Amino acid sequence: MIQTEEVTLDTVHQLGLLDEEFEKIKEYLGRTPNFTELSIYSVMWSEHASYKNSINWIKKLPKEGKQMLVAPGEENAGMVDVGDGRACVFKIESHNHPCAVEPFQGAATGVGGINRDIFTMGARPIAQLNALRFGKLSSKHAKRLFSGTVKGISHYGNSFGVPVLGGEVFFDECFENNPLVNAMSVGIMKKEDLISAVAKGAGNPVYIVGSATGKDGIHGATFASADVTENSADDIPSIQVGDPFQEKLLMEASLELGKSGAIVGMQDMGAAGIICSTSEMSEKGNSGMRINLDEVPLRQQNIEAWEILLSESQERMLVVVKKGQEDVVEKIFEKWDLNCKKIGEVIDEDMLYFYWKGELVAKVPASTLVLGGGAPRYDREYTEPAYYQKRKDFKIESIKEPNIKEAKDIAKAMVKNPNLASKRWVIEQYDTMVGTRNMTTNRPADSGVANIKGSKNAIAMTCDCNSRYVYSDPFVGTEMAVAEAARNIVCTGGEPLAVTNCCNFGNPYKPETYWQFVNAVKGMGEACKKFSTPVTGGNVSFYNQASINGVVEAVMPSPVIGMIGTVAKDNQMGLDFKAENQNIYLLGEVVNDINSSEYLYSYHGVKLSDVPYFDMDKEFTLQQAVKELIKNKVLQSAHDVSDGGLFMNLLESAMVKNLGFEIQTDKSVRLDSFLFGESQSRIVVTINEDKKADFEAILNKYNVPCQMIGKTTNGKISIDDEDFGCVCEYKQVFDNIIGEEMEK
Repeated sequence: MIQTEEVTLDTVHQLGLLDEEFEKIKEYLGRTPNFTELSIYSVMWSEHASYKNSINWIKKLPKEGKQMLVAPGEENAGMVDVGDGRACVFKIESHNHPCAVEPFQGAATGVGGINRDIFTMGARPIAQLNALRFGKLSSKHAKRLFSGTVKGISHYGNSFGVPVLGGEVFFDECFENNPLVNAMSVGIMKKEDLISAVAKGAGNPVYIVGSATGKDGIHGATFASADVTENSADDIPSIQVGDPFQEKLLMEASLELGKSGAIVGMQDMGAAGIICSTSEMSEKGNSGMRINLDEVPLRQQNIEAWEILLSESQERMLVVVKKGQEDVVEKIFEKWDLNCKKIGEVIDEDMLYFYWKGELVAKVPASTLVLGGGAPRYDREYTEPAYYQKRKDFKIESIKEPNIKEAKDIAKAMVKNPNLASKRWVIEQYDTMVGTRNMTTNRPADSGVANIKGSKNAIAMTCDCNSRYVYSDPFVGTEMAVAEAARNIVCTGGEPLAVTNCCNFGNPYKPETYWQFVNAVKGMGEACKKFSTPVTGGNVSFYNQASINGVVEAVMPSPVIGMIGTVAKDNQMGLDFKAENQNIYLLGEVVNDINSSEYLYSYHGVKLSDVPYFDMDKEFTLQQAVKELIKNKVLQSAHDVSDGGLFMNLLESAMVKNLGFEIQTDKSVRLDSFLFGESQSRIVVTINEDKKADFEAILNKYNVPCQMIGKTTNGKISIDDEDFGCVCEYKQVFDNIIGEEMEK
């Protein structure tokens, strides 16, 4: 007989379920659920776990390609062919809400969770990236969240032993109380070593392995599906606590287990813990499970059955073992000094039975719980926000064009902008060289590059999104994010291959917010089709808005694009100027445009304008030309023009070796547009004079606009014959401004 407790509508609402969802649960069960069962549905049907308000749109993203080795959502992460019998497994996920309350543990467990998604499939993580957004650095609260998050990432990643090879950090007041913390992990494996997250074979034993289970993280998935408020700190049990050293052991044991031939499937326990792993693995295998919660290793004794089921204690896996192979599995985990306990068995029935202290405490059909199964799916109303038309009110003529001396002052101000300045304060806290795979340690490039040992290829990786652009125009802004990610990989000498995404938005029940989401997904889809980069999976994070003193403010929509590509090792390209007296060329169309630039937004305080100029077809053609230029060994450097415009692009290339540049501006456009505008589809390259004929032939073949703007120098900067000073002076400010702000 199923254990029963009285459940009321108040209980339903407290657990974040809607009245119609409660009715659906009763229909599935044929009765009223007890509290444990209702808690199960509350986490599994939360936005964070079920994607109920996003899945109908996410499923429209392009997902076909010869490089795809598993379908999106089929496994814990995306998996694509990278040649030589190897596969790249990669994924990005958010840990925004936990970091708003407890930034250190929120960020640390975000890193731990995304790495588990990689090695649970049989891949060894070789690189990490992150996309971070916080309030302005003048805010003590923003500094606390920023500092705690970076420390959490560095603590877990450094201890676990995987280098950080890329990322982005962005500051704006809209992220003051709801930071965005997106973590990406990239792994490598042999294609045949895939471990599937499936449960099948009646009678096969089910094991829980890794850490003991406690009360940390209970209802974490529900917590991540609600607004951040003044009282969010009271939800501290919803913040998990991580142990990177335990995870390191778990990774080695799991990889050894995957090669043992003793298991049917394995899945990590992330959001929603045991209930998530048991239901998802069962549904995938058209099976069920009978689980005895008394057998789960616990680190706390005053714990209830529903708490064991929903606990998000870290560093745990669920493993389905081939019957008769139990000794093999147990010996592997004994070797690594980790818990390995049989807690149940697979059954040939679409049902999960959970027992506790001799009683059946929950009985739920596995298929009714999961994404793409019986979980609810909604199409929400969406309405164009009023600001969308107002953004076109800005006219460039409203900003006085600076003269060359004023441009020098602007350049010095731009270098002090934390969004444009070096993130050295962050990077120095990360171990970027552990593992000996980082190929950009002494050769900075537009994307990170990790070596694949024993292969002619390396993996290029990046994550990109300009939230300002997406706010201005979600469709075009997201197209730009995909295009920039591809451009970064191309400038590194790579071939874009596939995408993962982390869609960070506000409340989906607000029509204006949902409009932003829908249009961003549409833009992502169009761009991914253009670049032949299918979407392998990802994460949707809604409710990124803070309710403080009764006022709710959503963050700028931020669909972060994580992209990987392959780079032939002899084709790698850096962004740095190599020597004096090399020719500097600007590739791409030059237009009169300062829309949504950091220059317009921060320097002039104009917060709303249209997106920068962008033409998808011209972008694609430019990238094809640059690929051929790099392949034919024509270029000395390549660096895309993005945040901060051409001046910041040139400065970043110059500072690596303390070289300089002297250029002449294009008088067909305004000076501030040429130097600080952020119109898209532009790349700066350098060549030696003896490569000029080859260079021009390839550009003519693709009909790509090009102009020689100057030459590299010995460390001085000159623009239109005006002395802009020494590169070393800018570098001093560029490298240290964030650190100095953090010390104030």
